[in-house]
Formats: sequence, structure tokens, C-alpha cells
Amino acid sequence: MAIYRTLYYGDVVVGVGGRITVPQDMREDLGIDEGDTLTVRVEETHTGARQIVLWRAEQQPEE
Repeated sequence: MAIYRTLYYGDVVVGVGGRITVPQDMREDLGIDEGDTLTVRVEETHTGARQIVLWRAEQQPEE
């Protein structure tokens, strides 16, 4: 199991239909390109606080 550390935080605005725009600098740092699929996980604490976690799977080499 990997343990991650926070590098930085950023704000995003929730737009029409619940769309979230990932800021350009974060997309560049993460290597996210148009058409990539992100995995989303919703986490909840024992007190009921919730958060979402997004990640991009490693790209598989084309065969």
C-alpha cells in the first residue's frame, strides 16, 4: 500500500451540472490530458465528514 503526502492544495469551482475544472498547473503536474479517465473515491470519517479523492491510472503502453 502506498502512503502519499500532500504536495499542495488548490481550489476548484463547481460549474454547471456539477462539472469540476482541474486547474491547468495541476493537470500538467499530474500528466492529465484531454480524454483521460480519472478514478473517483468518496471517503467518510466516523463523524460523517466526506471528501473525494481523484487519481489518474498510469498510462499503459500502446501495443
